Amino acid sequence: MLHNRLSLIATASCCLAVTTAAFAQKAPEKPMSGKDITAAAGNSAPDASGMANLSPAINKKAIDKAIRTVADWQLVNAKGKFNQDWTYAPLYLGLLAATDATGDKKYHDAVLADAQRYEWKLWNNRPLHADDEAIGQSYEKLYAEKKDPARIADTRATFDRLVDYRDNLDKDLWWWCDALFMAPTGLVKMSVITGDHKYIDAMDREWSLTQNHLYDPKQKLFYRDATYFGKHEANGENIYWTRGNGWVLAGTANVLKAMPKNDPLRPKYEALFKDMAARIAELQQPDGLWKPSLLDPTHYPLPEISGSAFFAYGLTWGVNNGLLDRKTYGPVIEKAWAGMLQHVYADGRLGCIQPIGAAPGAFTETSSYVYGVGAFLMTAEELKHYAR
Repeated sequence: MLHNRLSLIATASCCLAVTTAAFAQKAPEKPMSGKDITAAAGNSAPDASGMANLSPAINKKAIDKAIRTVADWQLVNAKGKFNQDWTYAPLYLGLLAATDATGDKKYHDAVLADAQRYEWKLWNNRPLHADDEAIGQSYEKLYAEKKDPARIADTRATFDRLVDYRDNLDKDLWWWCDALFMAPTGLVKMSVITGDHKYIDAMDREWSLTQNHLYDPKQKLFYRDATYFGKHEANGENIYWTRGNGWVLAGTANVLKAMPKNDPLRPKYEALFKDMAARIAELQQPDGLWKPSLLDPTHYPLPEISGSAFFAYGLTWGVNNGLLDRKTYGPVIEKAWAGMLQHVYADGRLGCIQPIGAAPGAFTETSSYVYGVGAFLMTAEELKHYAR
């Protein structure tokens, strides 16, 4: 552990000598709530017609075209709607990934402009709620470009409160599986930035509670939350939500991506990642995608793109980083990418994304939401590395 702490300290920026207390302020109240947040996140378009006919070829040119088609549409359609809600956190990561993949700064600059508008604050109106911490991952990525402590001060102050949380250590703060995407990676990155392992320790404390509570080791899948214990789909199977498990697989990949290679906790997360990846691959449907309910694919007619994209992102990252075998998972990844492209409309709308929810459900072919677009763009950026 001492070696690990020293490794983290060596990577920490001297810029953090300035205390976060000098910058951390109470986060502003949400400018939107309820229906307004849902409306800002996405919609369906009954008049949408014609598909983009994007090439599924795994090469830089084809992938760049797919990125630009979808990201450009989203920038236009989200204009004036950007906010600090969790729904936008994957989109911000996806837009930053789009710039990394294409070299086009406009995607990055859109995220930077809004981070500045938010004064680098989180929404802290719900104490220690993982959803409100999700956009901190984008702040940390932008901090890596310009090590201004103000960029992560509020995120760090929030994570300090989580580290110090002692009210009920046996109760999981992250009681829903989506939370494993929202908060953990930010905590790991904060340890890397500051050189203080306490953030990783806090992450592991809370992750372990959630995993012990919601993970089914036989199915190698997560329940969305405890309210789904004992509930069943129409075919009698347990309810394992595709997007919920997508959050977890992508979140685990992001934790591993951020975690130092020599961290003693790393094998635990690698084992979970590999187990889930194998199970997810088994459940892929003939069109390359996954239906809203993993164990009852016939109950809902349409594939679900946000969960499918999070799966594809996690699997592609796993292959790119040597955790998954390319020969085994390459066909799964390439089939998933080809399947997703079948749901991009001519104007760039990415359809078949389930609206905000907590369980499998029905939706329309044109249903498009920002978190699904973010997952698609994250996948595309990983595919650029995969294609090399």
